[in-house]
Amino acid sequence: MKKFFFWLPMSAFLLLVWMLLANALSIGQFVLGSILSLGLVVASQRLRPLHGHPKKTLTILKLIFMVIVDIAYSNWVVGILILKGKSAYRTPGFINIPLDIRDPHGLAILSCIITYTPGTVWSGLTEDDFILRLHVLNLKEESDWIHTIKHRYEANLIEIFE
Repeated sequence: MKKFFFWLPMSAFLLLVWMLLANALSIGQFVLGSILSLGLVVASQRLRPLHGHPKKTLTILKLIFMVIVDIAYSNWVVGILILKGKSAYRTPGFINIPLDIRDPHGLAILSCIITYTPGTVWSGLTEDDFILRLHVLNLKEESDWIHTIKHRYEANLIEIFE
């Protein structure tokens, strides 16, 4: 039953993308898009042996809002650093952050959040003890970054996926 609920929204989304790319509202395009979208969703099931089942919709919405605000703020800060040029005092550096999250879907989303935020790059993750290597453009205080990653993002992702 859960597979059906995954197939339907994903197929509808792919059908919508197909109709937008085709730029035509005709029965033929609708039927072709429906067949292709259902076929792609069914075929892709074999590529994902492990499925994520997120919980807590309000936490997901809260996390999305926090990420949007953080990305906007980071864009502003990095833009100012770039506009200042050589007169800006930058201290780039690497931080090692021990992670508690183990779910691969949560780790993937955390890596996307970090990489989408200007001024930060997910540099690596050790497989045995889950230590995140993070590069920061303007590293002033390591504890602030550790607190941000652990309490703003990782705690919410653990609540969603584990």
